[in-house]
Amino acid sequence: MRVLITGGAGFIGSHLTDRLLSEGHRVVVVDNLVTGDLNNIAVHRGNARFEFIHHDVSNHIHVPGALDWVLHFASPASPIDYLQLPIQTMKVGALGTHNALGLARARGARFMIASTSEVYGDPLVHPQPESYWGNVNPTGPRSVYDEAKRFAEALTMAYHREHGLDIRILRIFNTYGPRNRINDGRVVPTFINQALRGEPLTVFGEGAQTRSFQYVDDLVEGVRRLMESDCRVPVNIGNPVELTILEFARLILKLTGSASRIEYRPLPEDDPKTRRPDITRARDVLGWAPRVAVEDGLRRTIEWYREQMDGA
Repeated sequence: MRVLITGGAGFIGSHLTDRLLSEGHRVVVVDNLVTGDLNNIAVHRGNARFEFIHHDVSNHIHVPGALDWVLHFASPASPIDYLQLPIQTMKVGALGTHNALGLARARGARFMIASTSEVYGDPLVHPQPESYWGNVNPTGPRSVYDEAKRFAEALTMAYHREHGLDIRILRIFNTYGPRNRINDGRVVPTFINQALRGEPLTVFGEGAQTRSFQYVDDLVEGVRRLMESDCRVPVNIGNPVELTILEFARLILKLTGSASRIEYRPLPEDDPKTRRPDITRARDVLGWAPRVAVEDGLRRTIEWYREQMDGA
């Protein structure tokens, strides 16, 4: 196949690029490098099956040649990023999705939107099945990401209904692993960075809010199974093992051997109280479930961050 990945130089996009190239496919990465990093895909320079295009997909996308898939993974994806880049986040969710869908339609390619568990907002249903419509504050500070992804899903379904485009909708829950930027602002890189530097681990509120963390390799396997399926409704891909943020902070301290203390700070506005996927659909339709235990994935991730710090 020849596959185009928007955001392919980012954390998840680069791991997906690795997987597809390892299977013998051709990959075109389109990325404006606002949150992506060329180092994530540097290993593929010189590979005849790999192409990189430096471009903002919020503008018209021109890629010559046939395409079998367009995988739309471009977007700021951490609270720090989308609070600093609110308009760009909404543009890539709206205009970027429209441009990527238009390209897929023009080339007769299949299309996947990388959506998010954030479409559920601060959920009133727990765990969250795909049938749940969510509890999102449409004017809060996080809305630029939440609503951009909700719009992207709606636009994707509109192209499917109106134009018969073959689509997939992937709802990604909290994911961690190597290449997750150390200043990303999400829980895993923040805690690991603080622990390795001997700094206090910043826990918001009392740390009672919960999250479910999956290793990036499990996510990529879910993406591949969704690509190979005929499922044209949203699918949650995440780890149903749920931890409080305080439990997770203590686990990071244990695995790093850090003597850092825990420091409590006020809870941010609209921060979800719970987050855990119902993966019944992924199990039944894709035969998928996460395989990497949280502690195993964290050990691999901690080792990667240690190497980055030593190299710096």
